Amino acid sequence: MTKSAFVYVTYIRTTPEKLWSALTDKAFMRQYWFGMHCESAWTAGSPWKMVRADGSVCDAGEIIESEPPRRLVIRWQHQDNPELKAEGDSLCTMEMESAGSAMKLSITHTIEREPSKLIRAVSGGWPMIISNLKSMLETGAVALEDRAAAVKPA
Repeated sequence: MTKSAFVYVTYIRTTPEKLWSALTDKAFMRQYWFGMHCESAWTAGSPWKMVRADGSVCDAGEIIESEPPRRLVIRWQHQDNPELKAEGDSLCTMEMESAGSAMKLSITHTIEREPSKLIRAVSGGWPMIISNLKSMLETGAVALEDRAAAVKPA
């Protein structure tokens, strides 16, 4: 079967430990993920869910691999939009490696179908989320305060 994929790579001036913590700590996550956060024990086999500020779950799945502070793989299924949920499970792989005084963060989000509306949706979200993560770790402030304002045409 053909696979749809979205790949995002960035370099963040931070340490491996700070990057891993930023990706797994729900209080820190809320700051750069527009009020949302993920909940998990962050170990292989543990459940995972993405929770909105109002407490509703928008995505859920399972941690497939967890190698702090280098690699995290999440089986991910959308929960709200029936069309996206019907596409089934996707796989989100986050790989972190040292690059001098920075960390290289690679996110690969895939699903076993072509074309995928889910991959099209996450390809719009990941750049805003990871830009905010990078900004938070490097400056202490997010780059984009409001997701809705960030996606409105100029």
